[in-house]
Amino acid sequence: MNSAKPPGAGDQAAYDPAEERAIRERFAAGDRPLCPRDGTVLTVRDIGGGSFGLGYARHRQWLLCPACRRSVIFDRERGTRT
Repeated sequence: MNSAKPPGAGDQAAYDPAEERAIRERFAAGDRPLCPRDGTVLTVRDIGGGSFGLGYARHRQWLLCPACRRSVIFDRERGTRT
């Protein structure tokens, strides 16, 4: 049985708050987001959200590391309603 783990695996399963903040800041600055644990370029996915009658829709980003499988989700900055 192969017990090889991807880089960064086996330690904490989630990014810590400082790592999440660094990822968000880098992404917001327009730079390619990198995993702070292993340096892999993160995959960016939009998470759409219908308003379901609430009068607004959330626009979220899901950034995933394909190597260590950690991820972070955050709201994109909302614009003002017209």
